[in-house]
Amino acid sequence: MFIQPWDAGLDEAEWQTWIAEGHDFGLLTVNGLPGHPPTVVPTHFTGDGNHLLIHLARPNPVWESIEHDPNVTFTVTGDYAFVPGPWRAGPGTPATEGVPTSYYAAVQFICRAAVVDDPEAKAELLRRQLAHFQPDGGHAPVAVGRPPYGRMLSGIRGLGLEVTDVRAKFKYDDHKPVEHRAAVADRLIERGQGLDAPTAQQQLRRLDRIGPWKP
Repeated sequence: MFIQPWDAGLDEAEWQTWIAEGHDFGLLTVNGLPGHPPTVVPTHFTGDGNHLLIHLARPNPVWESIEHDPNVTFTVTGDYAFVPGPWRAGPGTPATEGVPTSYYAAVQFICRAAVVDDPEAKAELLRRQLAHFQPDGGHAPVAVGRPPYGRMLSGIRGLGLEVTDVRAKFKYDDHKPVEHRAAVADRLIERGQGLDAPTAQQQLRRLDRIGPWKP
């Protein structure tokens, strides 16, 4: 992932807070076997920034690739919007000469994967995931040998992803003048399509922290 200096995460707390705000679905990318393309798997995850936990169906073809090469990437994206060219035209420039762009946040975790096959370890993985995604409970105990989850454990495999590096990108035109960024945020809020509102919130948050861009 290419990151311009003005798009870089400001500190670890920035991307950690962004992930904790509910960005818990991403793409697991696994190196392909020789002669085959990489495999990409969309999935929910839980984690603490140093380790990520996911589980996938046992028939998923990704397992052979992971056992061949455990070095993987997990990518989370969000708060994205298309910004039309006229919105980005500089002062005195015809609107039609403005160049469009995409705004988005992305966090890439570079990881080393370890397959989890022990039944009790898989049950613990599921318990931790349910505690995150369904904290109010309302589910049967996840225990080996107890229905309904016990009989399902053989049908899944877990993955523990040890995070070795994190790359965070917040692409919101932070190198543009303050007035420009504030005006684009206003236009996003006014348009109100898709993820326009959270995209504007990210832009204004970064604007508050950065102010005028200083190389």
